[in-house]
Amino acid sequence: MTADHYAALGLAPNASLADIKKAFRQKASFYHPDRNDAPDAAQRFQAVQKAYEVLSDDTARQAYDDNRRRNLLDDPLQTAQEIWQTYARDILSSSSSSSSSSSSSLPVQ
Repeated sequence: MTADHYAALGLAPNASLADIKKAFRQKASFYHPDRNDAPDAAQRFQAVQKAYEVLSDDTARQAYDDNRRRNLLDDPLQTAQEIWQTYARDILSSSSSSSSSSSSSLPVQ
């Protein structure tokens, strides 16, 4: 099962970076194995650390959110369609940027 980083920190997906930092400090302090004798404290502490690592980094958070959103969709065909649309858009944008740069280097007659 994939970990839900937002649930590990007790946050909603629209949480701000300040909310993420605050929740991390609270949860890490609570679940720290030196402070908590519960059998699952170390495991929860690691989950909180991993959640903070992902959600505090903009690029990692965006990738996590994209993957999470795709996995939560009810219709697999919609997921496949979104993946192909993103792929096609990326290919077209990269080819148009490379063709515009190569066409500008051609001599004008």
